[in-house]
Amino acid sequence: MTVREPVVVRAPAKINIHLGVGPLRGDGFHALHTVYLAVSLFDTVAVRPGEGLSLTLSGEGAGTTTGPGQVPGGPTNLVWRAAELLADHAGVRPDAAMDVVKRIPVAAGLAGGSADAAATLVALDALWGTRAARADLLALAAQLGSDVPFSLTGGVALGTGRGEQVSPVLAGGRWHWVLGIAGEGLSTPAVYAELDRLRATGRVPDGTEPTSAEPVLAALRGGAAGELARSLANDLQPAALSLRPDLRRALRAAEAAGAVAAVVSGSGPTVAALAGDEEGAVRLAAELAGVGVFRSVRAVTGPVPGARVVS
Repeated sequence: MTVREPVVVRAPAKINIHLGVGPLRGDGFHALHTVYLAVSLFDTVAVRPGEGLSLTLSGEGAGTTTGPGQVPGGPTNLVWRAAELLADHAGVRPDAAMDVVKRIPVAAGLAGGSADAAATLVALDALWGTRAARADLLALAAQLGSDVPFSLTGGVALGTGRGEQVSPVLAGGRWHWVLGIAGEGLSTPAVYAELDRLRATGRVPDGTEPTSAEPVLAALRGGAAGELARSLANDLQPAALSLRPDLRRALRAAEAAGAVAAVVSGSGPTVAALAGDEEGAVRLAAELAGVGVFRSVRAVTGPVPGARVVS
């Protein structure tokens, strides 16, 4: 039964507190062992009845230009693709007016587009009354992108395969982070290609197997910020630094400002700086906002839930 009232869903950004990247597979993706953490920075998708599909965008990166730092409108947007995919799966007409308000920085390694796609699946499932099983939504999410299933589940999860196979992870605490976005967006495919180039030239380990996530999983169970700090790892970080050398300055700035640890999140250019507690995160955010290295700074906490109906 179709809902006539608007449905509003919000979905969180993610950071990778571990990202082990294996070799390039035959399908063009890399084998991953990653640990996702959903944090309190959200995009919102509102859907209401409409004739055909329409999409409006506002907020961070909204526009019609393609490329890093811009969000395309129309059928190439993941939101539109998610709507068509769910309609086809459920056998319903793809009729909806969709409004996306972006707060997650674009092309920043924070999975903003994936969050939007996950929120759209949840919102349109409610609007259209398709009553899709959770497993079906996760399968549809995996068709849309490697990070979309985690954007549905949220919390903390281990991602395997190309990242789309997610398993919940036991976490013993809540952590405080400061996200510093350094410079313009980085293309995820370009960062992976740079990692392949660095491996081929022997400048970084060959990545026969993804780096094990076990140290960070143990730290999550313990819940201490110091233990988690020692286990943060990202195999993509050397490639991101190669393409954007100024990220080294950003990492040093975070550590100098009092971060317990700092790591490039995903493909960058976001630096995720771990604070010891909430008060430390407030101080760290204030310090980093004034050093002139980051174009924006956000204090966040996590884990938080995945895509959820809020009204």
